[in-house]
Amino acid sequence: MIEKSLHDLMFGFGVALEPHNLMWTVFGVLVGNLIGVLPGMGALSAISILLPLTYVMHHTPALLMLAGIFYGSMYGGAIGAILLNLPSHPPHAVTCLDGYPMTRQGRGGTALGITMICSFFAASVGIIVMIFCSPLLVEIAFKFGPAEIFSIMLLGLLAGATMSRGSPLKGVAMTLFGLLCGVAGTDVNTGQIRFSFGLVDMSDGLELVAVAMGLFGVADFLMSANRMSSVNSGSTKLRMRDMWPSWPEMKEAFMPMVRGTAIGTIFGAMPGTGPTITTFIAYALERKISKTPEKFGTGMIAGVASPEASSHSKTQVDFIPTMSLGIPGDAVMALILGALLIQGIQPGPQLITEHPDIFWGLIASFWVGNVLLVILNVPLIGVWVKMLQVPYRYLFPSALFFIAVGVFSTQNNLFQTWEVLAFGIIGAIFMVLEFSVAPILLGFVLGPMVEENFRRALLLSRGNLGTFIERPISAWFIAACALLLFLQIGAFARKALRERKAASAPAV
Repeated sequence: MIEKSLHDLMFGFGVALEPHNLMWTVFGVLVGNLIGVLPGMGALSAISILLPLTYVMHHTPALLMLAGIFYGSMYGGAIGAILLNLPSHPPHAVTCLDGYPMTRQGRGGTALGITMICSFFAASVGIIVMIFCSPLLVEIAFKFGPAEIFSIMLLGLLAGATMSRGSPLKGVAMTLFGLLCGVAGTDVNTGQIRFSFGLVDMSDGLELVAVAMGLFGVADFLMSANRMSSVNSGSTKLRMRDMWPSWPEMKEAFMPMVRGTAIGTIFGAMPGTGPTITTFIAYALERKISKTPEKFGTGMIAGVASPEASSHSKTQVDFIPTMSLGIPGDAVMALILGALLIQGIQPGPQLITEHPDIFWGLIASFWVGNVLLVILNVPLIGVWVKMLQVPYRYLFPSALFFIAVGVFSTQNNLFQTWEVLAFGIIGAIFMVLEFSVAPILLGFVLGPMVEENFRRALLLSRGNLGTFIERPISAWFIAACALLLFLQIGAFARKALRERKAASAPAV
């Protein structure tokens, strides 16, 4: 099995190093790195904006580019967190706690160097896990029928809805909203038009590009308007030699890096657990087992190494459930899943055998991209910091312009531009009401596949609902769904009980 995995990996390197594919990997990594540095423009916004570009691309370079944006943005996010105490994205908020104090002590270069080494190590471990887990998934792939696919996708929906940020009930509501949006348009089985509101343009359903751009591009910009000021980065100067940590500093970072990588790898395989949770757990663990917990927050190397390692190993392992099982772990993975569907490729267990160029090319490109990031970040660090000085009054209108042009160019249809605007406003309203919009995308992407496999399973079993619990693999996933619901209801009941006791307790 190991020999076959290594043989497939060599095939993947052949695909990833083809000049055309390598060019798009470099492009994705550079754009992702740049986007990661800029506050308010995360991987979701960047992938949403560039998604229309994939319409005219071959599926392999398109996916390599999107993946490069994803892990490139994770690298970039650490730069603002460490040098300017500016967490561009939530997972890097915890890096500020010790990264910025290191900068104030004149050790910002060391913190960045530790971050790059930890990120590369963690990403490499995540890739190795992906390589050796994949053949096992191929074996079980052939045992999956419509009932099993429905059950596992139902589990992915529930996990994404109930374990997302904020209230589980709000997460479920957002997932259902996404499901309804996903099934809008013409029913492929009956030919009936659903949820079109009398609009002819809605007969083909909503476009993934428009929904993603609206929810994660326009809505974010609307929420950020008049909120953020320009960043003063004039005092941040770094030399290349400042970024090489000393041997004692590397020894101090080693075990936190290993522990952070393990946490990220474990959580990466669980759908619905975002990188923010992972980084905070890694930081809390380091503080808990440290002999000097009181020093955390004053510039501890462990406080930078462990969260950054966990974030990057999770980023790589996130691709395992997405590519192998068709279950996106978070909104970025749902978007990449959607990009596959746009290309006419069905994600799931069969992807590994039917499209080995995509799967193994993607895995090999992870290593290529991570090496590129290490090489590029050293000389470009000063450029990225300067980019933070771009005023948002220029940045956001420009991005909105490119969003409008991008979505119109997909099908030369002005209606989709209105879709973007509508979902932008809907997304902003949900954000104001403290609803997480990520589950909407999860429901939108998985909804039609859940419906299709549910119907197909019932057709094959002649309408027998028992087929979902009579087949062993499907029964396990249904049991996992029930357990997840039971745990969430139990947690909700305990919280309500505590609040009732607190309300009824006499005031002192």
